[in-house]
Amino acid sequence: MLSATTVAALGRDRSTVWACSAVITVLAWTYLLHLDRAMSSSMAHHRMMAEMGMTMDMPRTSADVFFTFAMWAVMMIGMMAGPAIPMLLLFAGMQRTRASGAVPMALPLFALGYLAVWTGFSACAAIAQEALHRAALLSPAMAASSPRVAGAILIAAGAYQLTPFKGACLTQCRSPLGFLMSNWRDGAAGAFRMGLSHGLYCLGCCWALMCVLFAVGVMNLLWVAALTALVLLEKAGPFGAIAARVTGVIMIAVGVVWL
Repeated sequence: MLSATTVAALGRDRSTVWACSAVITVLAWTYLLHLDRAMSSSMAHHRMMAEMGMTMDMPRTSADVFFTFAMWAVMMIGMMAGPAIPMLLLFAGMQRTRASGAVPMALPLFALGYLAVWTGFSACAAIAQEALHRAALLSPAMAASSPRVAGAILIAAGAYQLTPFKGACLTQCRSPLGFLMSNWRDGAAGAFRMGLSHGLYCLGCCWALMCVLFAVGVMNLLWVAALTALVLLEKAGPFGAIAARVTGVIMIAVGVVWL
């Protein structure tokens, strides 16, 4: 039997998770919408300059790479905050009801470990985007510069959707209770390590879907929203594993057509 204090604390934790996730998601999408408008304005200006014969290739700087990383980091937070809610809610409840009692800052540390993984992925994505820019394989709209490149990306991402490794990572993401029962570690450091471990499973599940943005446009917000919905369906939907395989087959078929 839970005490009234524990029940109240669990209620506060649930409210905190939902409120923080909502605020983070809204802020991330607000920034992405602002960035999309700024990029559209900049591209229109460059097109006008090109029509006037006044184009000038500016070398990319380390600041450009940093802002690309910031864009990816905000995008990943906006996309993954929602799908992480079931795991955060269950973790908050379990750490409150354990015999050893609640660990101060355990929930934020779990979330920090999770976000650390996606921050690392954002750094890798920014480096990859810079390499594609230097190889002239990305258009000014940050999409693949040719259908063949886009097709190859889609085929690779679709094939990954069908691999046993994707299936194993998705199973861990779809079973928060099973993950926590088999990976539980006590203490503040344990909370961070569990968040890190869950983030790695999440990355193993979703990294290929994020790479699809290189084919359709890194800042194509319609595709960002669609991929967010797909991630949520895979992780929390009743037929998530089937959806992942069907999506993989579709991506391969579209990639072949583009090739």
